[in-house]
Amino acid sequence: MRRQFRAQPDGQRFDYVITVCDNAKESCPIFPGDAVRIHQNFEDPPAPGVGDDEYRLAIFRRVRDEIRVWMNGLIKSL
Repeated sequence: MRRQFRAQPDGQRFDYVITVCDNAKESCPIFPGDAVRIHQNFEDPPAPGVGDDEYRLAIFRRVRDEIRVWMNGLIKSL
């Protein structure tokens, strides 16, 4: 899985910058202005070749569900 980062489009302002892994938190582009940074780390998926397909899929699904629960709580709290 490749991580993707997008630079802020010229003139666009963000209210929130949300990162969900420590690497993204550290290498996230600079967002000028007063955007609130929110970070929650989640387990990285297994590297290719680690375990079988069923094992990797189970981790992807678990982390997906953890992110969904966290995001739903975050949205309600904002």
